Amino acid sequence: MSGTEHLVLAEEVADALAEGRGVVALESTLLAHGLPASVSLDVGRRLEDVVRAAGAVPATIALLDGRARVGLDDGRLQRLCADDSGLRKLSRRDLGPALALGRDGATTVAATATLAAQAGIGVFATGGLGGVHLTVPRGAAAWDVSADLDVLSATPVTVVCSGVKSVLDIAATVEVLETRSIPVLGYRTDSFPSFYLRVSAFEVPWRVDDPAQAAAVIAAHRDHVPGGAGVLLVNPIPAEHELDRELHDRLLLEGMDLLRERDVRGKDVTPVLLDHFHRGSGGASLTANIELVADNTRVAAEVAVELARPR
Repeated sequence: MSGTEHLVLAEEVADALAEGRGVVALESTLLAHGLPASVSLDVGRRLEDVVRAAGAVPATIALLDGRARVGLDDGRLQRLCADDSGLRKLSRRDLGPALALGRDGATTVAATATLAAQAGIGVFATGGLGGVHLTVPRGAAAWDVSADLDVLSATPVTVVCSGVKSVLDIAATVEVLETRSIPVLGYRTDSFPSFYLRVSAFEVPWRVDDPAQAAAVIAAHRDHVPGGAGVLLVNPIPAEHELDRELHDRLLLEGMDLLRERDVRGKDVTPVLLDHFHRGSGGASLTANIELVADNTRVAAEVAVELARPR
């Protein structure tokens, strides 16, 4: 396939883009693989409602029926969230094989950003960005760097998220963001958030305090800075849903021990750690995950609406 013939835009999304209205891309891996099936459909519908309430149009993205779907009807959203969906987890590298072989799949941050940019969507909301793992399996240090970082460095999409999960190496992730020349904006914060926690030990280089400021920076980056890098807008989890720090730190230490005991590495690291957090927190981490994604979606929609205003 060449060009954009692999993309199928929902009518609502196509109309909004043609009219220059705000559109927000939403990933599907969160729904198909990141949340229990018992809640994922409700969350998927809620996120789309949050976007509409802010005056923008949602575009949940997935590969279904051999095409990249940008915006899903409720029937396809139900398929995406079904317990037995059998959907593959697709990063950017997997898009070509999946399209050529007609495989259905849910898109990660890297794949969603890629397809959003191809469709002409410039704002994307998610939970946490992928980052750098520094694991020590069998005594030998090993780097595991998410594809999200390189994709964002070459894809003109603004990603709104709550930083990176605290199970990652935040220091190394922040360094990679700087090396890749990806602008990082803190939304009403001076600290780089760490998903379940509002602050980390690392500062953000730039702060914006409302959607208009965020939109102005994003527009200036798009209009005046050469290259194809996107922008990272980090929004801390709402204070009332932040995990207790003592509980968080204990679960993180236990989780790292668990990885070493089981010799878990690569793409299996994050699911194992998140499951440990969910079980060890009595479900509090799941609530935190859902609420931070919803708040990121609200911020993304408000920024998309501002970007759509005539400048």
